[in-house]
Amino acid sequence: MPLRAKVTNPAFTAASKMSTDSSAKTPTQPSEEDDVLFNSLYGVRLVELNRPKKLNSLNGSMVTKILPRLKEWEKSQLANIVMVSGAGSKALCAGGDVAALALQNESGPEGQQASADFFQLEYKLDHLIANYPKPFISVMDGITMGGGVGLSVHAPFRIATERTLFAMPETTIGFFPDVGGSFFLPRLDGEVGTYLALTSARLSGVQTLYAGIATHYFHSSVLGNLTTRLSELTFNDRVSRDERLRLVNSTMAEFSTGLPSIQEEPIQLGGNVRRAIDRCFGHDTVEEIMLALEQETECKKWAKETLETISSRSPTSLKVTLRQMRLGKQWTISETFRREAHVAAQFMRHPDFVEGVKARLMSKPARQAAWKPATLAEINQDQVDAFFNIPEGEQRMELLSKGDYKSYPHLIYGLPTENAIKNYVQNNPNSRGNIIEHFVKTWENKEGVKEKVGEVLSRQTVKTDQGLRWRDDSA
Repeated sequence: MPLRAKVTNPAFTAASKMSTDSSAKTPTQPSEEDDVLFNSLYGVRLVELNRPKKLNSLNGSMVTKILPRLKEWEKSQLANIVMVSGAGSKALCAGGDVAALALQNESGPEGQQASADFFQLEYKLDHLIANYPKPFISVMDGITMGGGVGLSVHAPFRIATERTLFAMPETTIGFFPDVGGSFFLPRLDGEVGTYLALTSARLSGVQTLYAGIATHYFHSSVLGNLTTRLSELTFNDRVSRDERLRLVNSTMAEFSTGLPSIQEEPIQLGGNVRRAIDRCFGHDTVEEIMLALEQETECKKWAKETLETISSRSPTSLKVTLRQMRLGKQWTISETFRREAHVAAQFMRHPDFVEGVKARLMSKPARQAAWKPATLAEINQDQVDAFFNIPEGEQRMELLSKGDYKSYPHLIYGLPTENAIKNYVQNNPNSRGNIIEHFVKTWENKEGVKEKVGEVLSRQTVKTDQGLRWRDDSA
């Protein structure tokens, strides 16, 4: 009888006591075959990325194992919920294995095509998760960047912990925020997505909840018990997907452990900084954004540091990424991944990707990359457009799910968006307390709602005799 695969993440500790997976590896098999572990606990199916020494960075081997398993569970009546996590306590997944891709690209066109093929495979997995018919939970415990974001941000449930560290660092290495970044980043509040995309700014712990990246925040110590509790849920064939999602959401709420106090940990992308982000990053050229940062007066220190950060990034990456943020607002989730597959293939042939990976990730110590072209002025619009123009007759990437949409169908499981708050205030002028009470009640006392709505009201509304009025309407 095969031995059970070792489970190393606390989220899946319960599964180590009861695994029904017949594909668990024996100690005599090569360790590289265990780069993903699959386990079962009653109705829960567990995927654990198992490259802890590489911070669970994603490679082709892992993707080719996960894809068929998800398709299998999709059809199984015994599989109710899918959870994905990373081995150890340091990372869900720190990104794709870009060092291997950069070395592969140096071999010439064949290597570059092989790298482009990897991205296609990865995007097919991300799109499948985005449209998965069963409740899908990503445990963003530890570093969650790049490829790890693709495995989590499109799922209806994304758990952040005190150890979560989120970023989309692609412009740092001469690439672009892929894995569906064209879809989820422009749909974050205001210009937050553009800011995160261009700067690779990091968010930790509860800040990912406030920013709309995570849907739940738990202390890492409850993850094992949460998994066990979710495994007890049963669904019959008559229960709709929405009903299943609601039951999972209410069950997860049982494990709320409280948030850090707003005094202890204020909303990082709120207040004056958030106003500055919307002012500076709302422009449609990188040059205008940089000029706005130079002229920023309300948050001078933040603007100076942000300007220095952007100035070190690949000029090509910056221009392509900003264009991506603007175009992506109009793309559906399926169009997003097909478009990104094309953009990624262009970057595999561009010198900045290999140079960026070598400079930032492979050089000890890391060095400033020598970008080509070296300045924004050397890049014209035609060069940027070439990343997005798909030649006539070029075959589009085939996806593994037919699901498609233009806005996430599961927004209710995260905190209220700023647009939702705006729409309510504009149609229901009321006191601050009553507005907050409305959202707390509608979101069933979800932790973080009071804090986020309160921050948005403080920043975006003014008090009138009729109640709070959104600033846009307060002439």
